[in-house]
Amino acid sequence: MEARLDLFGNQVATKVLKYITSAHNVVAKSSLPAGTAELMRLRASQINGCAFCVDMHTKEALHAGETPVRLSLVAAWREATIFTEAERAALELAEQGTRIADAAGGVTDEAWANAAKHYDEEQLAAMVALVAIINAFNRINVITQLPHAGDYHAGQVLL
Repeated sequence: MEARLDLFGNQVATKVLKYITSAHNVVAKSSLPAGTAELMRLRASQINGCAFCVDMHTKEALHAGETPVRLSLVAAWREATIFTEAERAALELAEQGTRIADAAGGVTDEAWANAAKHYDEEQLAAMVALVAIINAFNRINVITQLPHAGDYHAGQVLL
């Protein structure tokens, strides 16, 4: 499979990706735990069917110390007993924020209140931005059919 658009050879696409990456870096420097952030990115990418991002965030999470067992259960986190209450709240927020069109009203008050029990305002802001940013990356990759799933290496710089 070949990408529909050369994201790195197109001036508009490259500029957009640099701005999105810049926003991503703000989230990465926040006080949101890196492991939680990777779990959220992975879950949103699974929902959106973005193979490149599933590959990337699985490998980044492993590199950050996450276990293969926990990563294999992210898609079924509700039934898994290995996630903390804080992680479960973050995964719920990621899911509802990603599936915003599936529910009138978007993220429920209950999901927000549960996240707010575990995370401070800076972390909540980072989580909101993270969900928006990973969904943007997912959509760009899925629309353009970025074909490089499996080729990513942890720590690889894309832009």
